[in-house]
Amino acid sequence: MAARRPGCDSGGVLADVPLDLPVRPVLPALVRALHGAGTAVLVAPPGTGKTTLAPLAVADEVPGTVLIAQPRRVAARAAARRMAALLGEPVGGRIGYAVRGERRTGPRTRVEVVTTGLLVRRLHRDPELPGVGAVLLDECHERHLDADLALAFAVESRAALRPDLWLLAMSATPQADRFAALLGGAHRPAPVVRAEAALHPVTRIWAPPPRPVAAPGAGRVDPALLDHVAGTVRRALRERNGDVLVFLPGAGEIAAVSARLTGLGDGVAVLPLHGRLSATAQDAALRPATAGASPGRRVVLATAVAESSLTVPGVRVVVDAGLSRVARTDLARGLGALVTVPVSRAAATQRAGRAGREAPGAVYRCWSEATHARLAPQPEPEIATADLTGFALELAAWGDPDGAGLALPDPPPPAALTVARETLATLGAVDADGRITARGRAVAAVGAHPRLARALLDGAQRVGADRAAEIVALLADDTLPGGTDDLTALWRRLRGGTDPAATSRWRAEVRRLRAAIGPRDPAGGGGRTGGGGTGGARTGGADPAARRPDGPDGPGRRAAAEVLGDDLAAGLLVGLAYPERLARARRAGGAAYLMAGGTAAELAAGSGLAGAAWLAVAVADRSPGAPTARVRLATPVDEATAREAGGPLLRDAREVAWSDGDVVAREVLRLGAIELVDRPLSTPDPELVAAAVLTGLREAGLGLLTWTPEATALRRRLAFCRQALGDDWPDVADPALLAAAPSWLGPELARARRRADLARIDVAVALRRLLDWRQAARLDELAPERLPVPSGSRIRVDYTDPAAPVLPVKVQETFGWRDAPRLADGRVPVLLHLLSPAGRPVAVTADLASFWRTGYPQVRAELRGRYPRHPWPEDPTSAEPTRHATPRRR
Repeated sequence: MAARRPGCDSGGVLADVPLDLPVRPVLPALVRALHGAGTAVLVAPPGTGKTTLAPLAVADEVPGTVLIAQPRRVAARAAARRMAALLGEPVGGRIGYAVRGERRTGPRTRVEVVTTGLLVRRLHRDPELPGVGAVLLDECHERHLDADLALAFAVESRAALRPDLWLLAMSATPQADRFAALLGGAHRPAPVVRAEAALHPVTRIWAPPPRPVAAPGAGRVDPALLDHVAGTVRRALRERNGDVLVFLPGAGEIAAVSARLTGLGDGVAVLPLHGRLSATAQDAALRPATAGASPGRRVVLATAVAESSLTVPGVRVVVDAGLSRVARTDLARGLGALVTVPVSRAAATQRAGRAGREAPGAVYRCWSEATHARLAPQPEPEIATADLTGFALELAAWGDPDGAGLALPDPPPPAALTVARETLATLGAVDADGRITARGRAVAAVGAHPRLARALLDGAQRVGADRAAEIVALLADDTLPGGTDDLTALWRRLRGGTDPAATSRWRAEVRRLRAAIGPRDPAGGGGRTGGGGTGGARTGGADPAARRPDGPDGPGRRAAAEVLGDDLAAGLLVGLAYPERLARARRAGGAAYLMAGGTAAELAAGSGLAGAAWLAVAVADRSPGAPTARVRLATPVDEATAREAGGPLLRDAREVAWSDGDVVAREVLRLGAIELVDRPLSTPDPELVAAAVLTGLREAGLGLLTWTPEATALRRRLAFCRQALGDDWPDVADPALLAAAPSWLGPELARARRRADLARIDVAVALRRLLDWRQAARLDELAPERLPVPSGSRIRVDYTDPAAPVLPVKVQETFGWRDAPRLADGRVPVLLHLLSPAGRPVAVTADLASFWRTGYPQVRAELRGRYPRHPWPEDPTSAEPTRHATPRRR
């Protein structure tokens, strides 16, 4: 390569820019740092001109193209137009840009602004980046996944292949040490160059709502806060001069606040700015007021796209709602959700800086200073919350499946990376070690999410390359206008050109994806037939018998040659991408569904899709804590299409299980969690039946057995032996009996076929299997069922309390006993419940000798008159015991 020029601003591109911005004085130091180390970090607050002037300064120093990577398409286009305007030339000359589906460069282009995703694609295609002299990573602090990958890949490419390549990370936040270490290495970090603060001061105005509002979350933003934001905008228009830039979390809130700002007067224009707008509409918000026009004011309602890199001309006031919208991934369900969170302090600082780019300004923050102190210092990096499937494929394609050897600012979370690699494995994109396969390279080459790339490549063979590209282009672009949850209706609107800008953007992506599939099928590749036209019916034109559950190809299967209509073609593509989101209605005509992944889902009230028996769900989200997911975009399908798309989830199983209180033996065909076919199983495996019976017993408890008085008494005697003699004796508590059920109930469980068989078991016989032969021989001695008393009676011992066995006996039958009997080899005295002749308790004692001395005289005195026909001797220890009363005299 040609030698670099050592100066800066001494001629060349930058010299053609007369504009003075705060970053300009540090550009010579930046160039010297890059000459010395080849890498650097430029820290410059919003409004200092780093995005505009740094690329031009670098272009003067290196041969070849300077690539500057931006995280958003709107920012990439805006940055290129800004630099070209400063040079007094159109985009496509010395300044160009490239975003997905659009590129404006020429043979003279020295600076090309690209999205970070496009830079990653180019690094994959050729890591040497031939013809490129420098790579600038702008807004790297925002920590998008593509930005992290672009940084890591560029660092490795420079170290291994291009030591002459300049790498510059540019950030609006002062935390530069991490990026310096990543660029230069831990032992020799890249030099950090810092620019001064913004050109003009910004006054902070704390403007919290007058009353508390609901905390942000996955639901809608509290309308009271939107009312307050609109009121704050009106206040700002009264108190300040210049245009107003309002930060809101999403397009829905922008529309809501815009509606609240009607009636501002002819001199105030309200303009939206977000990613779903056409490039023309975005440019309208970024374009200065036309010279010579009336001196009206603008209120620009923007999402986070306006936080950095973009200059909205004329802005002197920022109104910040204090909210951001971030993606959260539910790893267990494979669903995402857009969650509204409080803005970080760093992002709030960037937003405020928009007001001071051109003149002194003010920021109205719709929260209190105390709340501000509690905000997170930095936004959460996308790698911590996002779906990592595409990220994992990029790592595998680079040759480092776990990313351990790359200069990533943060490692990917292990659980999320594991789920991502499992998803790639099911697509055939990686092998068991996480290395990319040939199919994985084909998927990666598409340049879309791996799930969508899989649907494109496999679906093209079934519905035709053109329709496959159209559907995947629709699914891949979340900026297309919404207003409906019917995917096919949206597809038809795009075909019909209802929104020309959206259709143009969509068709550009269709062309790109169509090229990724390969040459056209001469036979037409599944073109539109049957009901597949724009106004066609929701089913194809093939013989309906081929789709009947009892059709000739088996339950619910379709003949392979059948041509699908648009709805079913769209459903097939969605199902190929997201098979776990194929959903069946829980009841006919309803709006509640069960997805194949096991998650319940519901349509919005009034949805035109309600009543469809099956849906292929393209977009669904589940709010934290919500019992069901909300379907955002779907299309009706039939069961045959669901089976075809979700083939890997089909499982035909013979199941024997305990269900609804009894053994159920059946043959089940499932699509994931959805039961398609359920037939009784006539000859189930006896071992599986026994296992199901055991499961039922453990779930329902020992109450399924019939506990006769004999069985209950034996269980209590065994519990007493364990209490008195130790753990050598069996544990007969419920948990222990259930755990040991196979040993003491083994023969009965082997014969049982249903719940009723458990009730027929002789539990007393089964319990004795818990005893070894020695214990069985001594049980009646140690814990007799009955005890003889002096009267000759044999009275049953009550072992309900294993610590204190009870013998209920009449006082007259114990005459002659000096002490209470003892059990368990004399270890435990029996607790005597002494009864009157009528069987009523008169005393409880385990110390009979003491009772005879102190208690009996009082009992004798009280009862001898009441029961004169029964003996009440003064000395019961020497009296004759009796069970009978003295006969009456005639």
